[in-house]
Amino acid sequence: MAGHSKWKQIKHKKAITDKKRASQWTKIIREITVAARMGGGDPSGNPRLRLAMDNARGANMPNENIDRAIKKGTGDLEGVEYQEVAYEAYGPGGVAIYVEALTDNVNRTVADIRFALSKNGGNLGATGSVAWMFDHKGQIVFDATAADEAELLEAALEAGAADMESDEDSYVVYTDVPAFNAVQDALRARGLKWDGAELAMVPKNTVKVEGADAQKLVKLLDALEDLDDVQKVYTNADIDEESLVEA
Repeated sequence: MAGHSKWKQIKHKKAITDKKRASQWTKIIREITVAARMGGGDPSGNPRLRLAMDNARGANMPNENIDRAIKKGTGDLEGVEYQEVAYEAYGPGGVAIYVEALTDNVNRTVADIRFALSKNGGNLGATGSVAWMFDHKGQIVFDATAADEAELLEAALEAGAADMESDEDSYVVYTDVPAFNAVQDALRARGLKWDGAELAMVPKNTVKVEGADAQKLVKLLDALEDLDDVQKVYTNADIDEESLVEA
């Protein structure tokens, strides 16, 4: 599938360790803080904050952690001011990688990303080198066992979605960015529940990666995602599932 890559599906099925959960919470807290700083602390009037809060609840984050992050963003509590930055890179097999980060120290972040890339067969690219290979879209992911494909497709199109893709494990509803929240609201009103939703960089085309390159690429993507400053990592790689399991 174009946007919802198989390696993320495999990772989603694996048990989440305490360390991974702590890292996930750190990223979500940063996003909540930045969303509240930019759009205010009321999620009803701040779609980005509402999405971040939904993701926090999906990750079983306590409400007190969410409230504290919001207050740091609005200035009611002292907090760190984060900067949004993006990095473009190439990985094993010549695939494109797009990295989004929230950081209070750009020099530290770019050094950490450069090290992860060089250690795992990748290299940093210039601004604009790979961004053109992706489209910015809303992406809502459903477990294939929890939704009827025909019903979901009908509901998604009626709600204003742009497209839907499917494989044996999941259905992915794509939206234009301005319609993202409205489509979510419409699907929620019909009692449909999804596994995850985000504004994502969706590759226009994919590059098949197999064998040793695929295994090195998965290690690189994991290394990038493990960095505290990194929020999201996207790639145009189509990685075969056998290589994912072995990685």
